[in-house]
Amino acid sequence: MDAILMMDNLFGTIHSSLSDIIETAPVGFRSDNRFLNCVVEYQLKGTGPGDTEKNCLSVLDSCMNIERSLGRKNSGPLFDSYGTRIYKDRPIDIDILFYGDAVINNSRLTVPHPRMSEREFVMKPLSEIAGGFIMSAFPELFESK
Repeated sequence: MDAILMMDNLFGTIHSSLSDIIETAPVGFRSDNRFLNCVVEYQLKGTGPGDTEKNCLSVLDSCMNIERSLGRKNSGPLFDSYGTRIYKDRPIDIDILFYGDAVINNSRLTVPHPRMSEREFVMKPLSEIAGGFIMSAFPELFESK
């Protein structure tokens, strides 16, 4: 909940939706730790029609600052020598799943999040709060979910 309160303060608005918080086992690595997962929605005001990617990257930087303030450290490589993502325990992980109906794909960020539909710990809470806008903009994510 600390991260959500920090985002509320940073974004200058209270979140508009919050899913239930679910506890899950780690995915992609072994650990005795469990994870708490939820999806939070914000209605953020943009600065102009051409600024979507810039604004989304600013949100990413803000989320990374919150992660660091809550004890997340960048330790080690993100990928092994075969190009496979390395996952490990972390105290906090904030992902941007959507930014309106924007499609962003650059070296720092891909939106919509490219692996969310493969992860029940994302799709279950997302399905709780996903409004008609997200479901109609990205129907492929919700088919058969």
